[in-house]
Amino acid sequence: MTGKLFVVGTGPGSPEQTTPEALAAIAASHVFFGYGPYLDRLSLRDDQRRVASDNREELARAKDALMTAASGEAVCVVSGGDPGVFAMAAAVCEAIEAGPPAWRALEVTMVPGVTAMLAVAARAGAPLGHDFCAISLSDNLKPWTVIEARLRAVAGAGLVIALYNPISKARPWQLGTAFAILREELPWTTPVIFGRAAGRPDENIRVVSLADADPATADMATCVIIGSHETRVIERPGLAPLVYSPRSIGEPK
Repeated sequence: MTGKLFVVGTGPGSPEQTTPEALAAIAASHVFFGYGPYLDRLSLRDDQRRVASDNREELARAKDALMTAASGEAVCVVSGGDPGVFAMAAAVCEAIEAGPPAWRALEVTMVPGVTAMLAVAARAGAPLGHDFCAISLSDNLKPWTVIEARLRAVAGAGLVIALYNPISKARPWQLGTAFAILREELPWTTPVIFGRAAGRPDENIRVVSLADADPATADMATCVIIGSHETRVIERPGLAPLVYSPRSIGEPK
């Protein structure tokens, strides 16, 4: 018997930002694997069951989900945001590559979602209007030296940078160090967007300069977007500013 495996992104938190495709996959599934707070966002039926696990148990969660799907169940692995952006889709692929042949025979569907940088960018204007990149500041799966090299490279290349996993209790220093590195590569007037819980009731979007960027204002629910040399801020009296990166740019300064 062969089951199905959906890997679903529910978006950054607001129910309105969960796609119809994701809702259809959720409706078609019977067993749900995910980080507890992400599973809490779902309204499950009585015939659907959840298997919650810690946020740092991605590979074990993927293996459990694959084993359950291989037994004939319709399984849904749940991520926040988009499952292919620093989330569960890569863990599922990793488990399939190293796992038994039966896992390769499963019907696996990756269902995209609205990732945090898109939700934050939409609230702020259009900071991702030209070339950009996303970097996770977590050094759980890669050394900090790699993160530092990438920050310098992309800042020097003129890319807007979206920072995921900026800070946590176990990693309190990385974001401040990242800002110090970027101040060596970018003008201190470069706009920085702190986007916390975009689309949720506790949303907080702040725009500051790189000079004034304070890592203490971020947490793990925050996506930080750092502009390029070209990114501009349109001040609007009585309204939040609009931050955008022009479609046409010149050489990095």
